[in-house]
Amino acid sequence: MAVPKKKTSESKRDHRRAHWRKQAERQAAKALSLGKSILSGKSNSFVFPSEEEEETE
Repeated sequence: MAVPKKKTSESKRDHRRAHWRKQAERQAAKALSLGKSILSGKSNSFVFPSEEEEETE
């Protein structure tokens, strides 16, 4: 016979949600940092064609 599962405590639930939100916050910060470095032209980790190269082709 099926037995109901135990209820997850609120602290466990809150901890999981906080972890999930923290991950999203970190990813957003990384994306913003990458965008800033691309706009400044100092990016070493992201390769893309520059406007000068596109005009010469």
